Amino acid sequence: MSLKKTLLAAAALVAMPVLAQAQPISGLYLGAGIGGNYLAETDITGSSASDKTNLSALLGDNISGDFSWGYVGVLSLGWGFGNGLRAEIEGNYRQNDVSSLRATPTLSGVTGTAKSYGAMLNLLYDINVNGALGGITPYIGGGVGYIWHDYEDVGTNSGGVKNVLNGDSGAFGGQAILGLSLPISSVPGLAVTAEYRFMMTAGHEIDSNSAGSRTKADVDNVNHSLLVGLRYAFNAAPAVAAAAPVAAARTFLVFFDWSKADLTDRARQIIGEAASSRGAGVTRIEVNGFTDRSGPADYNMQLSIRRANAVAAELVRRGVPRNEIVTRGFGEENNLVPTADGVREPQNRRVEIILR
Repeated sequence: MSLKKTLLAAAALVAMPVLAQAQPISGLYLGAGIGGNYLAETDITGSSASDKTNLSALLGDNISGDFSWGYVGVLSLGWGFGNGLRAEIEGNYRQNDVSSLRATPTLSGVTGTAKSYGAMLNLLYDINVNGALGGITPYIGGGVGYIWHDYEDVGTNSGGVKNVLNGDSGAFGGQAILGLSLPISSVPGLAVTAEYRFMMTAGHEIDSNSAGSRTKADVDNVNHSLLVGLRYAFNAAPAVAAAAPVAAARTFLVFFDWSKADLTDRARQIIGEAASSRGAGVTRIEVNGFTDRSGPADYNMQLSIRRANAVAAELVRRGVPRNEIVTRGFGEENNLVPTADGVREPQNRRVEIILR
């Protein structure tokens, strides 16, 4: 698979249709993961005619290498945009030992280690599955960056005589990411992650000075990685139990979708109950609108007023005199559930109907 195809595949993953996100990361987060890495087989060929001659003298002809399962570690610093999208910068390290080298003539006493390390810029998207996976959130993503590939004593060591390649080379690379995250309810902002990553580079030219001659060898760098890790979002709100029903029998709560002032069927039902509860002794109905803290304050103030007016209009439609209704908008103030700025919280997107 070429680098171009890999980057296109990663871009296709990131560009999938945006889905609704219930509890997106908002603000700064830190992630880390560790696991196993499989480095795919590679042909080892001379970069030029003279390099092919040197390589043939060193190890033989038609050389290809296999690698044992090794390990991988990543560390990332990212930013969540509050809508499911995340961008992060990642540092990574992979290491695999040579398991076999095939050549003409047959090689014995193979040795060596291949290492990769570098930095990636990733774009990811957390997919809301509406609780279908028991709190687990799938995510997809892709990234591009620059990777160094290092060969250490890759070759043969027979009878104390080494015929090996030593050197490193940098190249641009890309990766695709599939992952799952599970929040730890006892520590707000902390989640366990599990990932599969496919990472490859544009190819490397290992410049080796081993065995008394300078040899440049072209090699591939294609990796399949499985990782487990932890991610911590610094701006997460403390876990809060669902708000208890309002004690006052003559107070009603109507909830809204994010950034919406439209009445749902459930909202109309509650407003109908409030209208039916209006009886003798009620001289005023207060309709107070509120928002969560996920948008600009001036926008939220106007949104809270629109929500209050929508509820008032439905009360009037159900027979409540307009002169008994007082509407007010409070914007981000008086949250039912305290949150940090920028956090979406469904219980704060509400209108209170108070019968007095």
